Amino acid sequence: MTTSSVSVRDLTEIRVREPHRIAEQWQVRRRRELVGVDGRLLVVAADHPARGALGVRGSTAMESRSSFLERLATAVSRPGVDGVLGTPDILDDLLLLGALDGKIVIGSMNRGGLQGATFELDDRFTAYRASDIAANRMDGGKMLTRICLDDAGTSATLEGSARAVTELAEHRLMAMVEPFMSVHTGGRVSNLLDPDSTILSMHIAAGLGASSAYTWLKVPVVEQLERVMDATTLPTLLLGGDPQGDPHDTYALWGRALELPAVRGLVGGRALLFPPDGDVAAAVDIAAELVHGVAS
Repeated sequence: MTTSSVSVRDLTEIRVREPHRIAEQWQVRRRRELVGVDGRLLVVAADHPARGALGVRGSTAMESRSSFLERLATAVSRPGVDGVLGTPDILDDLLLLGALDGKIVIGSMNRGGLQGATFELDDRFTAYRASDIAANRMDGGKMLTRICLDDAGTSATLEGSARAVTELAEHRLMAMVEPFMSVHTGGRVSNLLDPDSTILSMHIAAGLGASSAYTWLKVPVVEQLERVMDATTLPTLLLGGDPQGDPHDTYALWGRALELPAVRGLVGGRALLFPPDGDVAAAVDIAAELVHGVAS
């Protein structure tokens, strides 16, 4: 499953006795080019828990870290998977497990808007800084950028995201911006997933920072996607989302969306790590074939 003799049960002992190994292994991790010949990416997302989002199809499936790490290691090891997106706790574990060699690594930066909190739209930068991502020889940083026009806190989110885009560009590292137009509904935050709202969020996100040279967008699969993708020249990755209904319908939707030239791949999390039949490898292999034409 991994290229290391370290197992999940060894991680706490390493953290107790040899925490310096984490910084050392970031410096010797084998890296790769961001994109290959086809210019497309399949990235496994693993940053949900740090925002308090443990649910999959109504259950708290991500509450077990050992199970989560085992699923991640399986997913990242599959042919056609380019890398992983995560917070420091998860990426450090995967690093110790040897799962990140030869993979791209995207650090998740702002996890402060905890799911269900009164301050959920306050998406503060509580994880990686651009300087940390560069120092650890990672490949980029990702930021959630929810835009709520009736919440004054959105201005701070935009300012923080703009600063991160600028700083990542200074290091020539990918800035993955995940924008949504969001609203308060019944005391909860919800993202607007219609074409017009998605287009508006993309235009706002594209203008963040002092340079767009290294900016990529991460957007949901919505209706009228061909029209939506005409809203940007930035390379764009599709958001896998929380799986609902028949997974084959989801795969078919991804396949149609991936045919659009501006779409450069997929970021899949819960849909790949927690398929209804429990077969992580099979779900990831389907996604890899859709993105790269790679079959196991």
